[in-house]
Amino acid sequence: MSESIQKFVGRSVARLEDRPLLLGQGRFAADISFPGQWHMRVVRSAVAHGKLMSVDAAAALRLPGVHAVWTYKDVAHIPPIPFRLTGLKELEPYRQTVLASDYVRYVGEPVAVVFADDAYIAEDAAELLELNIEPLPPVLDASGATGPFDDALTTEPSIIRKGYGDVEAAFNAAHAVVSLELATGRHSGVPLETRGAIARYDAARDVLEMHGAAKVPWWNRDHIAKMLGRSRANMHLYEGHVGGGFGIRGEIYPEDVLVCAAALAFKTPVKWIEDRREHLIAANHSRQQQHKIRAAIDADGRILAIDNEFFHDNGAYMRTHAATVPDLAAAMLPGPYRVPAYRAVGHIRLTNKTPCGTYRAPGRYESTFVRERLMDAIAAKVGIDGVEIRRRNLIGKSAMPYDLQLETLGTHIVYDSGDYALLLDKTLALAGWPELQASLKKRRAAGEKVGAGVAMFVEKSGLGPSDTVRVEVKSDGKVEVVTGVASIGQGVETAMAQICADALGVDYASIDVVHGQTDRIDTGSGAFASRVTVMCGEATRLASVKLRDKALLLAAELMQTEASALDIVNGEILPTGTIGPSMKLSELAQARPGELTAEDTFLSSHMVYPYGVHIAAVKVDAETGAVQVERYVIGYDIGKAVNPRLVESQIAGGLAQGLGGALLEEFIYDDNGEPLSVTFADYLMPTAREVPPVSILITEDAPSPLTPLGLNGAGEGGANPVGAALASAIDDALQRPGAIVALPVTPHRLKAILA
Repeated sequence: MSESIQKFVGRSVARLEDRPLLLGQGRFAADISFPGQWHMRVVRSAVAHGKLMSVDAAAALRLPGVHAVWTYKDVAHIPPIPFRLTGLKELEPYRQTVLASDYVRYVGEPVAVVFADDAYIAEDAAELLELNIEPLPPVLDASGATGPFDDALTTEPSIIRKGYGDVEAAFNAAHAVVSLELATGRHSGVPLETRGAIARYDAARDVLEMHGAAKVPWWNRDHIAKMLGRSRANMHLYEGHVGGGFGIRGEIYPEDVLVCAAALAFKTPVKWIEDRREHLIAANHSRQQQHKIRAAIDADGRILAIDNEFFHDNGAYMRTHAATVPDLAAAMLPGPYRVPAYRAVGHIRLTNKTPCGTYRAPGRYESTFVRERLMDAIAAKVGIDGVEIRRRNLIGKSAMPYDLQLETLGTHIVYDSGDYALLLDKTLALAGWPELQASLKKRRAAGEKVGAGVAMFVEKSGLGPSDTVRVEVKSDGKVEVVTGVASIGQGVETAMAQICADALGVDYASIDVVHGQTDRIDTGSGAFASRVTVMCGEATRLASVKLRDKALLLAAELMQTEASALDIVNGEILPTGTIGPSMKLSELAQARPGELTAEDTFLSSHMVYPYGVHIAAVKVDAETGAVQVERYVIGYDIGKAVNPRLVESQIAGGLAQGLGGALLEEFIYDDNGEPLSVTFADYLMPTAREVPPVSILITEDAPSPLTPLGLNGAGEGGANPVGAALASAIDDALQRPGAIVALPVTPHRLKAILA
């Protein structure tokens, strides 16, 4: 008789990946070393824009322990770094080479690299290099006049255009037009662990290895190999523990290519670990955009059309993400609202600042701030509250699936499911909205500057095209799940184990999940765009079901019965509906060695679209300009939560990062393009003191019909609308609709508004 089947999907079971970290046994990039390794130090430009005349390395080469110095002439054969996403053809001339050639274009750009016996000698030698750079005027304003990129190209590589419907007719017929100019500041992910790469060439196997990989090891393997003229079969990337990713870790940077090229050239392991200043000036920045948006509305505040022109500051070069961020901003700005006609024009501009890429909720953090500010402005224009204006414009449940008539990331945007009004009501109830409003009104009457704001959003997740998983039962009963994804702290080992456990019929704690090792499985898409649970989860389910069916067939032969009469429960094969002989999966694996394995692939040509509501309550100190977030409430529909606690943790972490970009974090530059945010004394991030108490509501009212498990992604919903919700709350605290038009709302800026 079958025992009760223990289900794991949907339960907040303990994480499997934490034990080595809690015991201090983590293996991060800096922990990886090889005998005889050299250390690489990057010599970076101290000039934002200039003509590179010469590099004098003579003094550095005389320093004992220094083995070599490379400049552009040593790596001129290596092509520029390629695009991974949204790589428009016209952007290709703006790609970054691994070392600067004729020009330098931002402070921090790699100009030369030093190879030495240890990191200290390499750093001393780097300071001895003399860079002769003839300064040129820097371009720092992305919304101003374009300037020269080089002798043939300008600083506007491309313009993103998206839209549908008759925008002009809608504006001509409008009861009113609401117009705003808005801006989001430049900030980025600042992981606890800085970037690092360690390369080793194994001549006996003719294999080049790179350790310290993250995010997209398989794509990086293929393209670094191609850049170095190698076969991908002769290159392997290895992911260890990763101290935070957030979109910026794990892309191909110049340093990754340089350590690999050096290991090949010198036949010696080469190690590079960046310091914090390097990270702040050289790793991808993000977010900086300026928008001019207007909406045509009817007398009740319903949107007739939205017209948006924006300027995206991408820094000095087009890196691996190419046009991804502005493309997402233009495509996903409509959010959860009906917009009958829409036009977006996004100017991609280059400036003499650190190049940009993606950062948690790329393009959506920016466009949600813009859209939700617009919604608040419409509410003020019509004379109703912000909740009601949103309710009037929401896409209804009955309209699903809803074709947005726009495309992004190579997919057509069709909201597959959603009940936006229901989630709004549930989140307002959790916040105790009527009581909160009454309390705030009473406190304002007593002289306090307090207020609350609401923001809604639609996310995207589950980007394809595929994920492949191989599952095997070992002779000791352990189950190994080999994936093509990466772990950046999101709990991938636990979630995939839960899915495999239910599909195969075993305990999730008996499952080992392998990720980020390109020598273990040939293909993989990695971890980005909130795709892992959706894509790898479905691939894990498919492979596990296939393995279960195979195990039952093999067991039926040994047990002299039919496979349909057997089941697998808690790792044991037993008859269904009756008492009879049984055997453990491990015994079957021993009896049929090497046969208990299955592989499958999940394919997808679309994305799925989770959604959420954020509510913030704040207090403003009129004297200091400080904003205290007193309370925060989040509602998020996940479709199906594999592990609710992991989802809540993802959302809470995203909130902290969104809070940083809304109130504290900003990379700023002086008039010469010199970065002024190069230490944690200048680049301020939220601490536990600034992060408010948060109430999180996870709902499963709209499981995706596009995935058998109904899954949606969770990684970016905590960050997406934080700037928008806080801006709305600060407006309410000041009782000044439209006061906040730019992020971050620093004390200095808020005092200027109050003045």
